[in-house]
Amino acid sequence: MSDERNTQRHRTLKSGKIVFNDGRSTFDCVVRNLSASGAKLTVNSAFGVPQRFVLAMGDGRKFDCEIAWHSETEIGVRFT
Repeated sequence: MSDERNTQRHRTLKSGKIVFNDGRSTFDCVVRNLSASGAKLTVNSAFGVPQRFVLAMGDGRKFDCEIAWHSETEIGVRFT
């Protein structure tokens, strides 16, 4: 996997939610690193996570996201 980031990410350990289906569906996640342009999320399973969703951080911030890459338990997103 090549590193195509345009901005440096900073390590974090924050709770979040992957929100989709007009807010009716969510997955819990942990934000492992964060930058102005994207983030890396850890989830129990990436299965069922849609290509585009809202990342709702535990501190109230929200980001529109699209998946850049994923593995079984990690998702790299770029903010749209």
